[in-house]
Amino acid sequence: MKKIVVCSLLLFFISCSGNKIMSPSDTAKVVAESFYHGDKATLKNHTTAEGYANLSSIQEIFAEDKNSESDFKIIDEAMDGDFAWVKYSTAYDPIPGVFKLVQEDGHWKVTHNGPRDNGPF
Repeated sequence: MKKIVVCSLLLFFISCSGNKIMSPSDTAKVVAESFYHGDKATLKNHTTAEGYANLSSIQEIFAEDKNSESDFKIIDEAMDGDFAWVKYSTAYDPIPGVFKLVQEDGHWKVTHNGPRDNGPF
């Protein structure tokens, strides 16, 4: 009986450790790198449907070598409830970018940042 309980607890801890919830900054880094490296599957996984449609439509214009270093850096980050904004820089673009993120199913995902979305930066 002890072995069953120990094995069950061990299995429970292993299964829970695989479900790490990423911060808005971590999500922004994954999205920026998958965008520039042409990884559509990862990009789709970390964006909303609207965000993916916008980013994937221009992704080929900005494609970089998959082995290149992004030198991703967070410049600023702000949160307001279920929304977050991350201002970042990469080695690929001299102008800093801003991602608007929203919580969807408990995970942060990059969404479309419309012209009327006045973020904090």
